[in-house]
Amino acid sequence: MKTRGIIILVLMLANGLAIESLRAQGFNQKTNQIHINLKQPGGLTVLPSIYWVAPVLEFTNSQQNGIEIEAVVVSEIELKSVEILITNGTSPAGRKSLDFGKTRTQRFKQFIKLQDGQNEITFLVENQQGGKVSSTRSVLVGRNAIADAVSIDRKDYLLIFATDQYDNWNDLVNPIDDSRSIAKVLSERYGFQTEIVENPDQDEVFTKLRDYAERKFKPQDQLMIFFAGHGYFDETFGEGFVVARNSLMNDQAKTSYIAHSRLRQIINNIPCQHIFLAMDVCFGGTFDPVIASHRGMEMGETTETEYIVRKLDQMTRKYLTSGGKEYVSDGIPGKHSPFTLKLLQAFSEGRGSDRILTLTEIRSYVEKLKPEPRFGSFGDDKSTSDFVFIMKSAN
Repeated sequence: MKTRGIIILVLMLANGLAIESLRAQGFNQKTNQIHINLKQPGGLTVLPSIYWVAPVLEFTNSQQNGIEIEAVVVSEIELKSVEILITNGTSPAGRKSLDFGKTRTQRFKQFIKLQDGQNEITFLVENQQGGKVSSTRSVLVGRNAIADAVSIDRKDYLLIFATDQYDNWNDLVNPIDDSRSIAKVLSERYGFQTEIVENPDQDEVFTKLRDYAERKFKPQDQLMIFFAGHGYFDETFGEGFVVARNSLMNDQAKTSYIAHSRLRQIINNIPCQHIFLAMDVCFGGTFDPVIASHRGMEMGETTETEYIVRKLDQMTRKYLTSGGKEYVSDGIPGKHSPFTLKLLQAFSEGRGSDRILTLTEIRSYVEKLKPEPRFGSFGDDKSTSDFVFIMKSAN
C-alpha cells in the first residue's frame, strides 16, 4: 500500500523569540485551528501564528454595533492571504480581505460593524505553501441581547485558598472556618459556584490558578478569588507575598512564597472579564504598588438589569485586602477574623431592595476597621466597571 502523502508540521525554534516578545507586550495567544492543503507538493510548512491584541478575551460583549479588532500575525513563510470572516448566529455576515506585506511580523487593525446578537469574528491566514490557521473571537452585541444573557446565561464563581496549618510558620485559627462561612453565604444567597482549596502548598495554588486560566468563561460571568492565611512583606525586595503551607522561614530568595507581582499577572490573565480578589492576609495592601480607588456610579433611575448590564460591560480587575503594609488580626479562636466578619455582614445584609450588592457598598462595611482595608484595581481594569453580587430570587 502506497503512502500518498506525509504531512509534517514543524514548529521552528526561531519562532520562540517572536513569541516571547509578543507575550511580553501583553498579547494573548490562542490555540489556532489548523488547515493543511493535502494537495500541496512536499507537505512541509511552518504554520503562521495569530496573536490577539483586542479583544483580549475569547468571549466578550458590546452595547455598540461595532468593535475594533487588532491582531498580530507571525509567519516564517511569505503570506498568501489574510481574511476576516464574520458570522451572526449561524448566518455568514461578511468577509473581508486585508492588505499585507512581506515582513515576518505584521499587525492588523480593523473596525468591524456587527449586528445585534451573537457574532463570531475569525482571522484566517494562509501562507504560500498552503498552510492555514484561523483564530476566532465571539462578541455578543446589543443592549437587549446582553440583558438577556445577564438574566439567563451567566454564572458566578468563588475560588478560595485558605491556610491555617503551616509546615514552618505558626498555625492560625480562623482561615478555614472563615472561608467555609463565606462560601456558604455566597452559595446560598447569591448562587455562586464555590471551591475551597484548604492548606495548599505553593505548587497547589499555582496549579489551581492554571486550571481556572484554562477554563472558558462567558462575558457576563464573574470570578471572586479569596486568600486567607499568613502574608509577608520583604523590605529588601519591596515585595509582598502570600505564605503557602510549605513556605520556608529562612528563604532569602523567597522562592517558596507566592509573590503578589506573580499573582497580579496570573489573575489578570484568567480569561474571565470580571474578577474580584479579596485577601485576608498580613501586608495584603502591598498587592498593588499603586493603590487606586474607584467609587462606583450611583444607581440613579436605571432598572436593575440595566445597572447590571452597564457594570458588566467593562473589564473588571478589583481587589480588597484586610490591611495595607502591616500585620492584621487572625481573630479569636472559634470566631471570624475582623475582616471576614465584616464581609459576612455585608453579604448578609448589605444588598437593598434591588437585590444588588456592589463593591462600593462592601467597602462601606470594612472601611472603619483597623488597620484600614485597602481597595483598588490592577491589570486591565476599567474604572467604570464593578463586580456585583446579585441575590437569588425567592422561589
